[in-house]
Amino acid sequence: MYGYAGRVLHVDLTTGRTWTEPLKEDLARKYIGGIGLGIRLLLEHCPSDVDPFSPENPLILTTGPLSGTIAPTGGNGHAFVAKSPETLGVGESKAHGFFGTELKRAGYDAVIFKGRAEKPVYLWIDDESVQLMDAKHLWGKSPLEAEETIKKELGDQYIRVADIGPAGERLVRVASIMNDRHRCAGRTGMGAVMGSKKLKAIAVRGTKDVNVANVDGLREFTKFLHERMKGPATRKYRTLGTPENVLVHNTIFCMPSYNYNRASFDKAEKVSGELLNERFVSRIIGCGSCAMRCEHVCVVPEGPYKGTVTRLEYEPLWAMGPYCGVDRLDAVIKGMDLCNYYAIDPIGSGVIVAFAMDCYENGILTKEDLGIEARFGNHEALLELLHKIGKREGIGDILAEGVRIAGQKIGRGAEKLAQHIKGLEVTGYDLRTLKTAALGYAVSFRGADHNRHGAYALDIAGKVDRYKYERGRAKLVKEMEDMYNIIDSLIICKFSRGVYYKGFEDMVTLYNYVTGLGLTHKELELAGERIQNAARLFNIREGFTRKDDHLPWKVMNVPVPDEGPAKGQYIRQEELDLMLDDYYEVRGWTKDGIPTIEKLKELGLEELLYIVEPKIKM
Repeated sequence: MYGYAGRVLHVDLTTGRTWTEPLKEDLARKYIGGIGLGIRLLLEHCPSDVDPFSPENPLILTTGPLSGTIAPTGGNGHAFVAKSPETLGVGESKAHGFFGTELKRAGYDAVIFKGRAEKPVYLWIDDESVQLMDAKHLWGKSPLEAEETIKKELGDQYIRVADIGPAGERLVRVASIMNDRHRCAGRTGMGAVMGSKKLKAIAVRGTKDVNVANVDGLREFTKFLHERMKGPATRKYRTLGTPENVLVHNTIFCMPSYNYNRASFDKAEKVSGELLNERFVSRIIGCGSCAMRCEHVCVVPEGPYKGTVTRLEYEPLWAMGPYCGVDRLDAVIKGMDLCNYYAIDPIGSGVIVAFAMDCYENGILTKEDLGIEARFGNHEALLELLHKIGKREGIGDILAEGVRIAGQKIGRGAEKLAQHIKGLEVTGYDLRTLKTAALGYAVSFRGADHNRHGAYALDIAGKVDRYKYERGRAKLVKEMEDMYNIIDSLIICKFSRGVYYKGFEDMVTLYNYVTGLGLTHKELELAGERIQNAARLFNIREGFTRKDDHLPWKVMNVPVPDEGPAKGQYIRQEELDLMLDDYYEVRGWTKDGIPTIEKLKELGLEELLYIVEPKIKM
């Protein structure tokens, strides 16, 4: 096959055995690559009801069909998929940079890790040579320290490394997997799964060509897309970057702050994208095969955190800034640096800290419990609690479990202060004022997440009445979900989604130039729907029901208090029920949210009927 390497690498960490098997063309056509391929392999290789930290839970690393090519932003991505230690359902997270390119050029579409090593190891892939190497001397090191040590040992500074930090080693449930210094597969706890296997790192050197079906066509279409990337569709990412969202979201009361106690931040100007770029951004760089350049590298020039260097996007800035009531950008940048050091999800970690601050403000946790006066706005408390989470030290041992489990363990009303969906911490969109987005969040197979549907764009752009849910919105959410599934299976950067003016038609053109498989845009769209259903089936197999398509407690119980047009907004249970009924109907699922046998046959998922047949007959 063109584009695809045509091979899946298996690694048994318990025995040390490695082997490859062919990637079947039918599997590639039906699931594309990236998260689609990863989810399908998860269904095949992960036993039901397995503990996420069990050796039986596979960690699956995938590339996309465009990886290793010149395809704009699609040539550089990779994804990790496993059963999530946060949600106990589908866990998946993607990252860009250069690692995915190297893995594809080494000749692999996917790597499936099973078992658990007796002692810390890292995997060294050098084209055909695959070895498990001793990593005892790397255990305890930060991702950057481990990466630099591996490159020095192997004698090649151009090797690409994906690795975990101290948090993943300690099974912190929000642990991430880092690559290329600042790049992060951050959400759903994939770093904790990697740590549970005593797998410190994956180092790759690839020297093979990635052959494409139509070189001339790909080159010309790439030039075409590059020109679009110079235009308005990517302006935000090329200029202020996603931190531009701070003032935009604050103005229209859709930025949850102080752990969802407000829908705006009264000191937003102090943490704005404008101020960040003026005082802290030192350069803007890009990933391999990218024409946009969006990575805003920040340097703290003075003060207690002088010399701190990291990239910063809206979501981490929001989580450690407005959501914690912190109005100091230097402290937020330092917080991001700590998240990179420990390798923890900066979104989830910021939300966990805000949860702890809310518990402190409400007298549920004390200074003795936390080791510091963790009031909203205390930037020192932010940083101290990040340290504790990364080390599982003191209260950090409980907070490292994520807000859902931490709320349950702390009790005394803390559960209501833990804002999550399916166990995954919320992101920076106030769902009380974005009711189309609220549906996308509720049904997201990986939990609280704007990146599984992008439905917030409909609300923010004013294409719908964002304060009111009406039947018919579910069709819009469904279409965006299917599109996002393809984006994440091709592993195109979502920042570039606006340059695909014709949606699936443009994407299938790119896909066919690379693979030569001749899919139609309707077939690609159907693949997006198939991936959504496959993810749903995994969650159903693991015991998920309609009740798991929920919203955070405050979204449904605490009306927006801010003066302005959003005041009093929240989502009632009857509204959520309307949303779910509308969505399940559009998806062709039962009232309980179970894909019907007819729908699964339509999507070519007959081999997975066993998951739903007992439940539909009940």
